[in-house]
Amino acid sequence: MNDPIGDMLTRIRNSQLRGKSTVLTPASKLRAWVLDVLADEGYIRGYEKVTGVDGHPAIEISLKYYEGEPVIRELKRVSKPGRRVYMGVSDIPSVRQGLGVSIVSTSKGVMSDANARAANVGGEVLCTVF
Repeated sequence: MNDPIGDMLTRIRNSQLRGKSTVLTPASKLRAWVLDVLADEGYIRGYEKVTGVDGHPAIEISLKYYEGEPVIRELKRVSKPGRRVYMGVSDIPSVRQGLGVSIVSTSKGVMSDANARAANVGGEVLCTVF
């Protein structure tokens, strides 16, 4: 697998289209950090580390719905393996005039765009969520 974050985002997107309550994805530290930001911002209920069907470590993500509709309306990968996107603190985009969130990998960890601006750090823009 070349793009583990993109794979996880696609699994979340597809599971929400099917109306699933949970989704399994292979475990990694970066995926857990991205899920921490999604949980802190209220886009998912949470996640827990489990053992997958094949015996490898996995993460079970509990998706969040509001009145039958998924809370996450749009989930886009910005920085891809073929084209990394780095931005300074002043260039980090606000998603939908601040209604959405950009997830940024900084030297101080993975955080939302608002936290990155507050910490005055830039970094790699992993994805945007609305």
